Amino acid sequence: MIFGRSERGKGPVEPVTLKILVAGGFGVGKTTLVGAVSEIRPLRTEELLSEAGRPVDDTQGVEGKHTTTVAMDFGRITVRKDLVLYLFGTPGQDRFWFLWDELATGALGAVVLADTRRLEDCFAAVDYFERRSIPFVIGVNCFEGADRYPADSVRQALDLDAGVPVVLCDAREKDSVKNVLIDVVEHAAAAAARRRQPAVT
Repeated sequence: MIFGRSERGKGPVEPVTLKILVAGGFGVGKTTLVGAVSEIRPLRTEELLSEAGRPVDDTQGVEGKHTTTVAMDFGRITVRKDLVLYLFGTPGQDRFWFLWDELATGALGAVVLADTRRLEDCFAAVDYFERRSIPFVIGVNCFEGADRYPADSVRQALDLDAGVPVVLCDAREKDSVKNVLIDVVEHAAAAAARRRQPAVT
């Protein structure tokens, strides 16, 4: 059976669908990333920031942000005729982290978005995926006015394993986001191949 092609006398084969999570700190650009690349109108669960949440929602560095994701973002992108990615953006604040386990079920891998001005905000997401052995890629969202750092400097600051890809991206640009998602799929495929290799005795 060949994905995305018709065999003689048979209809087209359904494409492979893969689930990718988009995680990171509050205001790092997760909703923007999903919206930039989704071929369908993204499902969003954003609510206005309230006075009640002001003491726990740290808006330093993202003072212009007025909404927050309270459940998830959802989008879809066809990478090839035989490969479709479903994107699930996680909520950034720790009071919504109870949703992460449900969203992570069945995920192939994840993008952890990072902002070099608030790099510590992505520590929790990195820790989450490391503990659950879910392959992930760090996407450094290049905000205007933010300092640019080499990938190796970001890797060192986050104390990442050498095999974790770190890529610069612009969450507003479709092609940039698509490249990050391809990196996730390739990284996850390589991790799966390593797990299938027999142990050396």
